Amino acid sequence: MVDFSQARRMMVDSQLRTFDVNDIPLLDAMGRVPRETFVLPGREGLAYIDQDILVDEGAARRYMLSPMNLGRMIQALSVVAGDKALDVACGRGYASAVLAELGAQVTALESDETLAAEARRSLAAAGFTGVEVVTGALERGHPKNAPYNVILINGAVDLRPDGLLEQLADGGRLVCVKGRGRAARVTLYVRTGKAFGERTLFDAAAPVLAPFMQEPGFTF
Repeated sequence: MVDFSQARRMMVDSQLRTFDVNDIPLLDAMGRVPRETFVLPGREGLAYIDQDILVDEGAARRYMLSPMNLGRMIQALSVVAGDKALDVACGRGYASAVLAELGAQVTALESDETLAAEARRSLAAAGFTGVEVVTGALERGHPKNAPYNVILINGAVDLRPDGLLEQLADGGRLVCVKGRGRAARVTLYVRTGKAFGERTLFDAAAPVLAPFMQEPGFTF
């Protein structure tokens, strides 16, 4: 029988702290949110391994990002209590729960209603009833609740996610994995007026989200 409380402590000490995740509120939040609640039933014992975990075997093929990468991505967003957050491709809602634990007002976006229902169930089971789970095209975000102070994309994109960037508030931040394979980098965007600054943070790969794939060009 897995001691999940101990597993969370080990995740914080052995994965997050050793990977330059040093924000105390974030470490505390990830040490409290029960990651095992957000995996596929029967796979709870895999919840704290240091790799991306498949959390939906349907058409969406969603993954929960590894603790190290997700931790540093959320840290880069500099979330403060009261921030409006959009969690794109939320899967079963783990990242949404961490953002909510940090005090953000979270909108969790999924494209599949069945998976969105699973996210609602998992979030409710973990006590996060204030997260609003919505469905819609991932690349279009959720304009109804915009503008957002922070946007997290749970996966990789081939191109700059312009549709989501437009939903940032002035000073808002978006973080995602940009690129594939050895070219993949976690990238932070910051909005200043109508301009968007872009900064590469660290090397990291993640499953590419279909709506953000670049269409292959013609070969002659």
